[in-house]
Amino acid sequence: MKNILVIYYSQSGQLKEIADQISQPFQKDANIRVDYYQIQMENEFPFPWDKDSFFGAFPDSFQQIPHKIIPPSETILNTNYDLILFHYQVWYLTPSIPINSFLKSEYAKKILQNKPVVTISGSRNMWALAQDKMKVLLKANQAKLVGNIALVDRNINLISVVTVVDWMFSGLKRKAYGIFPLPGVSDKEIKESNKFGTIIYNHFLDNNYSNLQTDLVTNGAVEFRHFLISMDKKANKMFKIWSKIILSNPNKKKILTKLFNYYLFVAIWVLSPIVHLIETILYPILYFKIRKQKKYYQGI
Repeated sequence: MKNILVIYYSQSGQLKEIADQISQPFQKDANIRVDYYQIQMENEFPFPWDKDSFFGAFPDSFQQIPHKIIPPSETILNTNYDLILFHYQVWYLTPSIPINSFLKSEYAKKILQNKPVVTISGSRNMWALAQDKMKVLLKANQAKLVGNIALVDRNINLISVVTVVDWMFSGLKRKAYGIFPLPGVSDKEIKESNKFGTIIYNHFLDNNYSNLQTDLVTNGAVEFRHFLISMDKKANKMFKIWSKIILSNPNKKKILTKLFNYYLFVAIWVLSPIVHLIETILYPILYFKIRKQKKYYQGI
């Protein structure tokens, strides 16, 4: 009997749906046991979010400051898993606080050490640098990253801002204001994500993951948009400054967080379109750099 562990943290339920689809081929195999581990916090984050909680989570999220989690069950801690499917959310261009908290806990190494891991993210669209941070955390736990899937909201960047924000603060996956598309990873793409599960399953049976990422990417597992990578890098630099300022001034957290909120509004609605225009104009000059970036971020 082989053992597979599905790790996830989801507020809206979207990642759980993705996890169910990707693990489907393993679930159908009578010789494989599939366990689920839902990361739970001692003090859970709200969903839907309220404004204070959402922006209040920013500095700890970006600086990867762990919070206390509820320990995994003894069954999970004491099972020797053959493969781990690790699903995570991106908060503020970083693996979410629950994911970060687990990976920095005493339990993570016991579960992950020397185990092959496939990471699966479900995000609005900026996942790339969060994945780099995941690599560091997995390496610290001596896990073996063998594959990565990055599922995103494929709507236009500014449209997805409107729709995902509405989802986060209402708790409803709906057409915002009755005119915008549904937020998040599309239902069609979620349903079709079992194809990635089949690819992983076949490599698992062969006990050979050397070409797994190539096969996943060939089948659309990792979308690359250079503009978003560029924005991700620029935003990371600014988030680093803002998060340090807020954490260094706890007595002024409320006003500083409010100022960060204003900065974020300007960055999204004013600066990002300008950056997009510049990147589009410079595309021919940056062509070879972009090709190199694409190879890196579609790899592991």
